[in-house]
Amino acid sequence: MQKVDVEGARPPLGAAVWDIALNAIIPVVLYKLSKHYLSSSELTALLIATTFPVGKSIFDLLRRGQVDPVSIVVLLGIAANGVALSFGGSPRLLLVRESFFTGAFGLACFFSLLLPRPMMFYFARHFIAGADPQRQARFNAGWQLREVRFCHRLITTVWGCVFVGELILRIVLIYHASTATVLIVSPALLGTLTVAAMIWAFSYGRRVRLRALAQLDQISGPDVR
Repeated sequence: MQKVDVEGARPPLGAAVWDIALNAIIPVVLYKLSKHYLSSSELTALLIATTFPVGKSIFDLLRRGQVDPVSIVVLLGIAANGVALSFGGSPRLLLVRESFFTGAFGLACFFSLLLPRPMMFYFARHFIAGADPQRQARFNAGWQLREVRFCHRLITTVWGCVFVGELILRIVLIYHASTATVLIVSPALLGTLTVAAMIWAFSYGRRVRLRALAQLDQISGPDVR
């Protein structure tokens, strides 16, 4: 029986958490510092907040030849806020503004299904393989398997449905419920949907990854690990 590389299917959680923390915290710090020391302008603060994810993306592109998908998500969120800001500050718009990013991300998931590889393929590779060339090569090799291709496309589709669906539900609530109800229900709804999608995606993706490693062993021998 071929030995499956279980560690190869397990993402390096420490590096992933650190990467997410940097991308989440530093733009917020830059935003706050800009508002406090430079200008009260919301647009100026958002532009300054983009300097870290933009700089990190350029650095990763020059150093590794690929872009950190987490940085792209941060940029997408800031851009969505900027677009919302340009429409003014009506109460309803302020309530829906938090979901502009999730909606934009969901649409990006759907759009990526038209590309050779969907968005969640790159997120999975980033968290599982990191910058390790051998891990990346092992991960890329799985794309030749039909089940792996279906897995990444299905996960991308589910995330798209979750985030676009959350935006639609929030808009429905805004027009049919009180502000207090929206403020209570919307965060709980988004949190529940996100956690449920994450648990399912990690569980399903790991099972497929283990089966893929076993199949690749049979095709190429143990060196594929």
